[in-house]
Amino acid sequence: MTNSDPMADIRTSFFVECEELLEALQDGLQALDGGNHDSETINVVFRAVHSIKGGAGAFGLSDLVEFSHGYETVLDAVRAGRTTITPGLLNLFFHAADHLSDIVRACRDDLVVATDQGRALIADLRSYETVALDTKDDTDVTHSPPKSDLDIAATTLSATTYDIVFTPEPELFDTGNDVPHIFNALSELGHLDVRCDTSRIPALSQLVPEVVYLSWTLTLTTHVDQAEVESLFEFVEGLCELHISKRSSDVAQTQRTLTDGLDTRAFTQAPCPKPDLPTAPVKAFVRVDIERVERLLNLVGELVINQAMLAQSLQHQGLSPHCDAMNGLEEFQRLTRDIQDSVMTIRAQPVKSLFQRMARIVRETSAAVSKDVRLITEGDATEVDKTVIERLADPLTHMIRNAVDHGLEATATRVANGKLAQGQVRLSAAHRSGRVIIEVSDNGGGIDRKKVLATAISKGLVPDDAPLSDAEIDNLLFEPGFSTAESVTDLSGRGVGMDVVRTSIQELGGRITVQAEQGHGTTFSISLPLTLAVLDGMVVEVAGEALVLPLNVISETFTLSGCIVEHLTPDTSLVRVRDGFVPLVDLGAALGYRASCQSYDDQIALLLALEDGARVALMVDEIQDQRQVVIKGLDDSFYRAPGIAAATILGDGQIALILDPADIIANTNNPKTSFQKLEA
Repeated sequence: MTNSDPMADIRTSFFVECEELLEALQDGLQALDGGNHDSETINVVFRAVHSIKGGAGAFGLSDLVEFSHGYETVLDAVRAGRTTITPGLLNLFFHAADHLSDIVRACRDDLVVATDQGRALIADLRSYETVALDTKDDTDVTHSPPKSDLDIAATTLSATTYDIVFTPEPELFDTGNDVPHIFNALSELGHLDVRCDTSRIPALSQLVPEVVYLSWTLTLTTHVDQAEVESLFEFVEGLCELHISKRSSDVAQTQRTLTDGLDTRAFTQAPCPKPDLPTAPVKAFVRVDIERVERLLNLVGELVINQAMLAQSLQHQGLSPHCDAMNGLEEFQRLTRDIQDSVMTIRAQPVKSLFQRMARIVRETSAAVSKDVRLITEGDATEVDKTVIERLADPLTHMIRNAVDHGLEATATRVANGKLAQGQVRLSAAHRSGRVIIEVSDNGGGIDRKKVLATAISKGLVPDDAPLSDAEIDNLLFEPGFSTAESVTDLSGRGVGMDVVRTSIQELGGRITVQAEQGHGTTFSISLPLTLAVLDGMVVEVAGEALVLPLNVISETFTLSGCIVEHLTPDTSLVRVRDGFVPLVDLGAALGYRASCQSYDDQIALLLALEDGARVALMVDEIQDQRQVVIKGLDDSFYRAPGIAAATILGDGQIALILDPADIIANTNNPKTSFQKLEA
């Protein structure tokens, strides 16, 4: 058995922390962009960059240290009031954050770092700092009166002196950290005095190489707060003895000297009592390798299958539902559900990180097409299965680029139409009806349906005389090879955009729809399952085959009779449901299992209702059970039949297909499309 490299583990942990710091950096920049320029927000941004630099120095990542140092220097000028935040500077801050993220990932994956781009960014940032400093110097020389001794002393008083006692443990050096790196970082915060205590060093004959005999006493005079000083020691926490204290006696003595002989009554104010505020509990977090969570999830899936097999076995034995065995089975089912919910909670992650990546896509795409675009996000705390988030990145990237490139008009066109010059792209996420709804919308010109139809006809996608509705024309955007771009660019024109999006969404068990209003914008809606692992389903039987329908889309069940069924054509029937009619689909005939039923009397129907309001009634032979099933994806070797989303294994070992209700409704409502017959 081989031991893992401790340095590799610590390096991995560092890059995980970098991802968290980059997320905090983006949050802070978004707050600044929203007009929140308070000191705490600026400090959050500064500390994120500063912490990344400190950790990078410990691992010798010189490119990362160089760029983050230049970045934090300008941030420090903003924090100290020497540089003012302007829209141009804030835009550079965003680009610098993007580049910092690129460097972190390049260092993590041992890739080559593009240093020229980083140095150009730092030069642009420094130009803002230089302008601010030059302006300040000119003002001081020309207009400012000479400072008095009291002013100079007051400036000195604004600094704080910290006494630091630092004794490293041997493990500190095993992790790749070194004392000079820490002291160099401290010296950048202010004036640093270092004294080394060598009193514990034994005679050479008694010296043990693995023991640390040195300790240091440091005096740091700086304008930063104690939390920032402590942040420099985050990467050696638990690997050293550390005591940091703020020196107050010297300040008090200096204040008494300065105010001696002065009338201070005008400056004296009674201290305000501090209210007793409740202390929020500190949450503890444990980082776990995702492979371990995946393995646990697979075991939970097997547990669900075995629980179903046990339940079916006991039912076949004809046991009383009130016997001890059946009561124990119910408790087993409850525990299985609780375990499954807990594992799903562990896998669930907010879409915030994904939305932050899309903010960069908006910045890059808008710069490429010379448009002023602002991204607005909503519901970024919505939690989704980690697998869904990872596989959603590419489709969302296509959609965001499409919204900026095609959806939003050129700036001159927007102004001519009476709109604001700045376009908006809105990205939102929410839970609805047991699914996750993600919407990408813009306030552009909408869909030019005449142009879309003409393009589709010219490409041979539809006949010249096709009587298409607005919704059907909008759906042409998802056809392979379709593009309205007049020329091929780096962003569009090759016809490989929205069809790829639809395919990717369908592979996730989701669906995508589009709504547009001419002159007012377009909205793409993605509906996804909360998880790709386990599903609450209704098991039905059709022509001897077991099928599973998602339970959250079944609104009710009822028995058919001839008096409530209306036949419009030989292939189209409607069923009366209270005050209206909905399409009726013979599921067995639609899937090719058997011929259509000639009589509907005493047949069982399930009324399906989706979140967009679409409804359909499915006629089945029998309802078997309501249970939790484990989703088994169908790979590319299986035929992609309409209406089929995945498969599962039932308690008796039988394989059952999981149906896609949205696909069933779409094929039912579209008379030009019919279900393909399943291969025998």
